[in-house]
Amino acid sequence: MRRSLPHRTGSARPVDYGDRVKIALMDSGIGLLAAAAAVRRQRPDAELVLSSDPDGVPWGPRTPEDVARRALATARAALAHGPQALIVACNTASVHALPAIRAELEPAVPVIGTVPAIKPAAAGGGSVAIWATPATTGSPYQRGLIRDFAGTAAVTEVPCPGLADAVQWADGPAIGRAVAAAAALTPGDVTDIVLGCTHYELVADRIRAAIGRPVALHGSAEAVAAQALRRIGATDGTVGAPAGPPTVVLSGRAADTLPPEALEYAEATLLFAAVPTR
Repeated sequence: MRRSLPHRTGSARPVDYGDRVKIALMDSGIGLLAAAAAVRRQRPDAELVLSSDPDGVPWGPRTPEDVARRALATARAALAHGPQALIVACNTASVHALPAIRAELEPAVPVIGTVPAIKPAAAGGGSVAIWATPATTGSPYQRGLIRDFAGTAAVTEVPCPGLADAVQWADGPAIGRAVAAAAALTPGDVTDIVLGCTHYELVADRIRAAIGRPVALHGSAEAVAAQALRRIGATDGTVGAPAGPPTVVLSGRAADTLPPEALEYAEATLLFAAVPTR
């Protein structure tokens, strides 16, 4: 039987989850799909809450203070549904708002941030490219991660202007142009590419095709999902019946499903596929 500590915004009594697993994910937009699908693959019985901010997307160009404000509001909207853990499935929010979110939610609800997978990409000591938004590329945050985790690997920072927005709106031609531009900036000897924005994981196949040769892509979704399940003690191998479609919250409002553009991606198909009635 799993219990949480009391939610600070709710009852003082612990929440009894029984054998259920319930995880919330938040992002400015649909970048949370990759981590949500990873949770569902690892725990098909996990109930999911998807909280995003279509009224405020994108967060990247906003000031750090504004990002923190909107991210906190998005986290609170997710918390209202009683999850056992919250995944901040957004690199921008993890940079600017993770301390504030953790200060408000923990220890009652574990908060798992998203960090670019530089360490595993650089483990072989080869040539690594980090694809990221223009605001993140060259930032002190990313340079610090390279310094701390890249080791002896040669690292090239590749800005990807417009790619996150194109993915958000499922704009195929714009995705193609942005991916091609980033591929052209990627050195020919690169063996590993870090996907430094959660949106990019939704178009991994297009990135591989644009590179045109074998290359390893390193996203954060699988590791973040695994960490969330570890934090709530849901890695014991006991899996219940498949869960139904996620609960969706859009800028604090309950919704029946995700925006139409999100449903263009395979990850959304996995999450919202029909399941047997329990």
